[in-house]
Order: sequence, then structure tokens, then C-alpha cells
Amino acid sequence: MRGRRTQPEARDNPDRNQFELLVDGRRVGYIRYRRFPDRIDLIHTEILPQHEGKGYGSALIAAALARAREERLAVIPRCPFVREYIERHPEALDLVPTERRGEFDLPGRVAPDL
Repeated sequence: MRGRRTQPEARDNPDRNQFELLVDGRRVGYIRYRRFPDRIDLIHTEILPQHEGKGYGSALIAAALARAREERLAVIPRCPFVREYIERHPEALDLVPTERRGEFDLPGRVAPDL
């Protein structure tokens, strides 16, 4: 049937250092990252303009955070959209190291020494 879309599919593309979101086999967005042995820095999220406003960005971030949790990686939310997502979804806050939360104005940050 025309107009029906399949569920978005998130996948890791390590050759491009990004998580990608596919709909009907086509890439609609991505999150660029830098991976380290103990953490992943989520740098930039991009949803193609014709696909904005459909919840794809949130779906992509949720998938990237789920992968980080599976791999026991700390998350450094350098991308403002990722940071805002974590702020709205406090169940993901534990992925961000407590000592790094202050850098991103996330709750639970360590108070600076006076």
C-alpha cells in the first residue's frame, strides 16, 4: 500500500562513525560519534529536512543510548539535541558520568570545590 512506512531501523555504521536511522531502507538521519574504550561522545545529530518533525531524531537517540548501555559505555552528550533528550528522559541520565554532567548542565552534577 502506498503511504505505509515500515518501522524505523537504527544501525551502527562504524566505518562512518555514526548511528544511522533508516526508513524503508533509506537513511533519514544520523548521529556522529567518537568511540573510546570506555565511552562514546555523541557529537552531532542530523535528520534530513524532509523527515523532521516525525520523531525520528528521538528514535535515533534512544537507539544510540540503548546501544551504549548494552556495551557499557559512558555517554558524553556533546550534541545539544542529545543533551536535551537526556534531560527530558531522566532514565538515561545514568549513562552520563556524574563528574561530567556539569559540562552539559545536566542534573546530578558534582558541585565545584569552593
